[in-house]
Amino acid sequence: MIVFESVTKKFGSSIALDDISLEIKQGEFVFIVGPSGAGKSTLLRILTRELLPTSGKVYLDKRDLTKLPHKEIPHLRRRVGVVFQDFKLLDERTVFENVALALEVRGKSNKEIEKGVEHILKLVEIWDKRNLFPRQLSGGEAQRTAIARAIVGKPDVLLADEPTGDLDPKTAWGVIQLLNEINSWGTTIIMATHNQEIVNTLKRRVVVLKTGKIVKDSKEGKYE
Repeated sequence: MIVFESVTKKFGSSIALDDISLEIKQGEFVFIVGPSGAGKSTLLRILTRELLPTSGKVYLDKRDLTKLPHKEIPHLRRRVGVVFQDFKLLDERTVFENVALALEVRGKSNKEIEKGVEHILKLVEIWDKRNLFPRQLSGGEAQRTAIARAIVGKPDVLLADEPTGDLDPKTAWGVIQLLNEINSWGTTIIMATHNQEIVNTLKRRVVVLKTGKIVKDSKEGKYE
């Protein structure tokens, strides 16, 4: 379970998150929506401890992330996978090598890495692209690679920051279907998005941010 308890985040005199409280249960699929600058990405970055809140507490399974020792942050990031709009793939590594990196840092054996990467690349339907480099991929293939890298270590939570922002509608829906399948395994998914059609069609929980405040939280919401 994820809990934000009276969380405020300031950057100088600018307030990115303003006293927000939010609870997300294990296995939920939650859309975080709102205009640019509403605080969506800041909320996700706090969950990975890339940022610390100015005030308030953030819990993952009753563990206060704001008090997490620095040495334990890598362990947190193994539990919380992240998918970005711009993929953040390593240009000098192949698809296989990009995904394998997530298992290498976990100290997995070569046999475990080969088996795990093959399984996940087949699952996201890009096994045939395993020897290509990011520059040789389409946008959808690159995003599937990024998702494979994020989930190969079987995280409890997957954060998706505008994962369909640069994709055409058909490719975007393919990515969403993949995220839906991952959610069906019991993985908690928190997705920041501007895509009104996807949000309105899926009818999942929608949390609306505006100027750093939660202005609406609907169980089966829409992008209004």
